[in-house]
Amino acid sequence: MSKWSDSLIPFAPEVGATVIVGMSGGVDSSVTAAVLKEQGYNVIGMFMKNWEETDENGVCQASKEYEDVVKVCEKLDIPYYSVEFVEEYRENVFKHFVEEYKAGHTPNPDILCNREIKFKVFMDKALELGADYLATGHYCQNMLLNGVHQLVKGNDPGKDQTYFLYTNKSEILKKVLFPIGHLPKAEVRRLAEKYDLSTKNKKDSTGICFIGERNFKNFLSNYITFENGPFKLLNGEVVGEHSGVSFYTIGQRKGLGLGGPGEPWFVVDKDVETNTVYVERGEKHPALYRDELWANELSWVEEVVPFKTPFRCKAKIRYRQKDQDCTIQSIENGIAHVVFDEPQRAVTLRQSVVFYKDSICLGGGMIERGGATYYERGLDLPEVVSVQI
Repeated sequence: MSKWSDSLIPFAPEVGATVIVGMSGGVDSSVTAAVLKEQGYNVIGMFMKNWEETDENGVCQASKEYEDVVKVCEKLDIPYYSVEFVEEYRENVFKHFVEEYKAGHTPNPDILCNREIKFKVFMDKALELGADYLATGHYCQNMLLNGVHQLVKGNDPGKDQTYFLYTNKSEILKKVLFPIGHLPKAEVRRLAEKYDLSTKNKKDSTGICFIGERNFKNFLSNYITFENGPFKLLNGEVVGEHSGVSFYTIGQRKGLGLGGPGEPWFVVDKDVETNTVYVERGEKHPALYRDELWANELSWVEEVVPFKTPFRCKAKIRYRQKDQDCTIQSIENGIAHVVFDEPQRAVTLRQSVVFYKDSICLGGGMIERGGATYYERGLDLPEVVSVQI
């Protein structure tokens, strides 16, 4: 253990406090409410409606989810509310999402939703209604280090959600509980069975919340006009036609529609101005890898930078990625220069890079630009590099 983790103390507020649980209609938030009630807290369920459109089949997903919230709350004999933040979501999350896609980026709206909605307007509403704390079913932990609240990884490495929550500040964490963050998913399912909750067999939700099961291209086409353009090799040779540069992300393999003998095709670069998507064959093509990046819009859980540079830590540039050893070489004018020990696959602009020291999430930022790829540097990948998909 290091000084960063050997003094962590779980945050456990006084039993009997009033806790409003953000309930989504899923198994995680359902078990969160059940656990808190069993522990002796005064629990209230609160459902948040952020999207009001129906899907392609005329179904309003929010209404279906609220029905599950009602069933769980009535089973637990706790009061419940439904609050609506449709306008706030459109203004602070969805508009940003669309603008990023127009610019050719592939944004992650979950991070913005957590910052602008769940732990801002939703949390404010919970406190306004008399709650002492807001609880959610996120797989992460709120712990104290020398009296300061820290965002700590969940104990189930396959479910840890700190990547999506890195913008939460210590001041916010003073009023937040993550009651199932220390549990593996299998145990949460077991508890749902124990409490006989109606959501016990419900599948986990995936994808972007406001799109649901709809065709993504069809949905996005309602808001953005796309034009077909060329798939090109890096040498300029045209090898096919794509349906709009915004639909593709660096490192993408599926859905390209390119065939022929040889290794699979991968997106290695994009040019929004010319509506060009660059592709090459092979999951270890050197154009997919680089070992440094610069990040802006930095956000630190402790409000200020909790270290001096250069600083050794770990980082990840996408949610499912394993932590990668790196050095934050410098932070100047709000921009962090990060150098990785190993080449990183598909460093993507406007995705988040999140930093860790042991189990503690320090914060993160938005990738502003990457260093030169191994292809641009004329280098082959080291033999030890694993494919980081």
